[in-house]
Amino acid sequence: MWTAADRERYGREGLRYPSDLTDAEWALIAPLIRPGKRGGRRRSVNLREVLNGLLYVLETGCQWRHLPRDLPPRSTVHGYLQ
Repeated sequence: MWTAADRERYGREGLRYPSDLTDAEWALIAPLIRPGKRGGRRRSVNLREVLNGLLYVLETGCQWRHLPRDLPPRSTVHGYLQ
């Protein structure tokens, strides 16, 4: 059963989409992501936003072409998924 403390702890208020990562969730995931490859251009995409885009598609079940414009391009998100 949900208590008031649980609702506050797991609340999604203040996020752009309910599927977005909170700062605490991102702090758990960020160390698991490999750094960019040596040489070549630096990574120009925000990996947190890529993950938010992936979670948006998974939670809503929308098609890739319906990914909101304020998230990275669908080709970028799909490329990181593959």
